[in-house]
Amino acid sequence: MTSYKIAPSTPPRDTPAASRPAGAAESALPSGRPQVAIEMPTLLLILADYAAWLAVTAMYTRWPLIVVAPIAVVLVTLHSSLQHEIVHGHPTRWPGINRLFALVPLSLWLPYERYHHTHRVHHIDRRLTDPLDDPESYYWRPEDWARLGPASRFFHEVQQTLAGRVVIGSFWRIGMFLRDEALALLHREKRTLVRNQQNVLGVWLEHLVWCVPVIVWLKLVCGMPLWVYFVAIVIPANGLVLIRSFAEHRARPAARERTALVERSWVLGPLFLFNNLHALHHETPALPWYQYPARYRVHRERLIAENGGLVYVTYFDVARRFLFRRHDVLPHPTGRVPPAPERELPRAA
Repeated sequence: MTSYKIAPSTPPRDTPAASRPAGAAESALPSGRPQVAIEMPTLLLILADYAAWLAVTAMYTRWPLIVVAPIAVVLVTLHSSLQHEIVHGHPTRWPGINRLFALVPLSLWLPYERYHHTHRVHHIDRRLTDPLDDPESYYWRPEDWARLGPASRFFHEVQQTLAGRVVIGSFWRIGMFLRDEALALLHREKRTLVRNQQNVLGVWLEHLVWCVPVIVWLKLVCGMPLWVYFVAIVIPANGLVLIRSFAEHRARPAARERTALVERSWVLGPLFLFNNLHALHHETPALPWYQYPARYRVHRERLIAENGGLVYVTYFDVARRFLFRRHDVLPHPTGRVPPAPERELPRAA
């Protein structure tokens, strides 16, 4: 087990209207389908992000790194947020076209198809925070936790603070993911989803092909060493993404109480395409990012009631609580997430 897990699951599916919370059924959107044929705000933002990344990285030899790096960090973070939008069926009705928008790996280390697959599994809400079934869970089964050595426990524990998650986790997440992928490629990975559900070798070969134009651009056109790009841009961008995901979920008995809300985040919120309103996102994952603020204002009271008041007022509130204090204990309180009753089945992802 690692801090980046890929586990067995079944594909997300539509949930009968009768199983949705009262007052919310009428608002559910079809899984992975935009409301219009082409969502122009998202499409334009994708094109602007790529264009800005090209322009800023091209300035590497003309502008000081202290100027280039922060701007590029924001653009790579935004690219990650846009990939997340694309996972959920945006910006067009045609999955093949959407996929093309996401394949260029500005972060270099994460194949889009692997992210697409694991994130869809994460959206099976009845399994949220499960140590095995939720690929994005940081929780452990108590028996697995007991087998860890002191050093491994320390590195996992320190990442339960926001400072540790950003500083150490930025490297750790990449390293553990690549380790798991290597095990899968060597056929030493025993977990069903990794072994059977995807052609891991094919995904990585395609990913490496798409890495070539990024590397050629950085090295030959921009004159930027790859280590500089990785250390000064990719790692900090990964740290920003980890700020968003740090307090998104907590282990709770009810599925809808496991997902948090971060309100009034008017700097990081737009950068994360309003995924800070995470309970809303899990409720209607096919909703385009630019409709989140208005929808949240309408459904705020209900969402807060349903998630048990798991609300933070900006990411400064998250930092105030957890910068040097742990967000939660790592052994899952029930070992595994118990099977959910029918009324708690998730919406479609």
